[in-house]
Amino acid sequence: MPATDLTGRRVLAIVTNYGVEQDELVVPLEHLQGQGAQVDVAATSTDDVQTLVGDKDPGRTVTPDRTFADTDASSYDLLLVPGGTINADTLRLQEEAMEIVRAFTAAGKPVAAICHGPWALVETAAVEGKTLTSYPSLETDVLNAGGAWVDREVVRDDEGYTLVTSRDPDDLEAFLREVDAVLAAA
Repeated sequence: MPATDLTGRRVLAIVTNYGVEQDELVVPLEHLQGQGAQVDVAATSTDDVQTLVGDKDPGRTVTPDRTFADTDASSYDLLLVPGGTINADTLRLQEEAMEIVRAFTAAGKPVAAICHGPWALVETAAVEGKTLTSYPSLETDVLNAGGAWVDREVVRDDEGYTLVTSRDPDDLEAFLREVDAVLAAA
């Protein structure tokens, strides 16, 4: 993937402290930092985030930069919502995290969500009228929330706020290519 200069761009990733899919957090984090972006990880607490591989095997740990409560969404250019079934299901029950999602979408700021990450957008009523993809098990949730679900490696919907979505870690290259394009235009 060719390099895109993202110097000066700020990205916020929101995760819980347990259960985020390793590659859906670590790969974008390292990629975006390598392109010059500042990426902060916000979690429920400042305890290390235990990632998982395939929702079951322990992966790398990541130290969050802040908590949800200590995060000012207005100071970021893009919100990253990684998946992992446990992470995404727990995240949507964290009201402070959902306030961050609402702040981004209400301000028309871009959101990038992969795998089970779009559950946060379903929870905040932010998929109505949007076309997106996700892990296949979310299709019914997306449809019930008024979105249009498609099975593609990456989907970008610019109506209202820009939403970039992908299905799973196998789609990370396409996902990051689209995230880079959105950030470069920010």
